[in-house]
Amino acid sequence: MPEMFGTIGPLLLMFVLFYFLLIRPQQKRQKATQQMQSDLKKGDKVVTIGGLHGFVDAIDEGKVVIKCGDGSRLTYDRAAIREVTQGSAGD
Repeated sequence: MPEMFGTIGPLLLMFVLFYFLLIRPQQKRQKATQQMQSDLKKGDKVVTIGGLHGFVDAIDEGKVVIKCGDGSRLTYDRAAIREVTQGSAGD
């Protein structure tokens, strides 16, 4: 039995370390991103994964219309929003 623990112990320890150092933080980041994307509202200043900066002009179930600085409106998938840089423009 002790020799079995000697071979399985390091593997188990490595799995626990991977879980707490890699898997769990990634799940937390993913959950926070999904929450941010679901909380989007009209007027939020956002940045897309492609680097486009603009304001949310309209929101659909899976799409977001972003108004850019030059007045153009572009439609993106909601999942393309990387971050909200500030709240509504009226805030």
